[in-house]
Amino acid sequence: MAYQEVHAMNLTGDINLDHLVKENVAGHYISPFHDIPLKVDSEEENGIPTKRARNDEYENLFNMVVEVPRWTNAKMEIATKEPLNPIKQDVKDGKLRYVANIFPHKGYIWNYGALPQTWEDPHRKDKSTDCCGDNDPIDVCEIGSKVLSRGDVVHVKILGILALIDQGETDWKLIAINVNDPEASNIFVSSLTDIEDVKKYKPGYLEATLNWFRFYKIPEGKPENQFAFNGEFKNKAFALEVIKSTHECWKALLMEKCAGGAINCTNVQVCDSPFHCSQEEARSLVESVSFSLNKGSNEEDQVWHFLGK
Repeated sequence: MAYQEVHAMNLTGDINLDHLVKENVAGHYISPFHDIPLKVDSEEENGIPTKRARNDEYENLFNMVVEVPRWTNAKMEIATKEPLNPIKQDVKDGKLRYVANIFPHKGYIWNYGALPQTWEDPHRKDKSTDCCGDNDPIDVCEIGSKVLSRGDVVHVKILGILALIDQGETDWKLIAINVNDPEASNIFVSSLTDIEDVKKYKPGYLEATLNWFRFYKIPEGKPENQFAFNGEFKNKAFALEVIKSTHECWKALLMEKCAGGAINCTNVQVCDSPFHCSQEEARSLVESVSFSLNKGSNEEDQVWHFLGK
């Protein structure tokens, strides 16, 4: 597939708006789902020269779009069914959605986001989980020390993966770390190369992650979530194969070789895609959207839930 060059990304819009639209440094609107490359191939990240990986690590560097900063509660996500896929807060029954605080955790316990140019095909059964995909880009839990900002595009290396089964659908959760995290110059982060290293250098984090995904819907009155592989975190090699598969699914989606349903594939960078549009068309799409203020209360994200054993 042919791509135009993509540079560092900026966020435009106010955090009080329900849409957050991505621009590149030239001021051109782009889709964070389709227009940001999956693999790292730039010497800059958010306009800042990035630390270069060793050759043997380069194939494990990916771009991550941050949707939810650590310790926050608003369920922000790439809106896959809207033109240019803005980042916006999920709404259910007319109300803005927040993830519950389940003691002892406040909001999301990692920087949460997605890998661009991936898609978990809802019509394709995963051979390892025996369930179809959840119709979204693949999710990422970034476990570095820095609290990132919504809309950031950061370079991450993949460490492993967890297979959540959500209402009968496969919902992969990648475990990754920002290579430009403040800890990155330390031997601590350079020693994190696979999922076993997370257990060694961040004891308890994977267990907390498993429990977070197991219980986070209980305050909504829903049952515990289930997992493939009995909740076992798979290693980096397994995770890279899952990423490869979801990237191939995305390419089929963008080339109209599979049924995308309501997924909006409008893009400005994938030149040979039938959904490609010009910068002028992209700007017209954005300017045609009426941004509305989020008037909902955020009191929900201050409530604590205590679960009995």
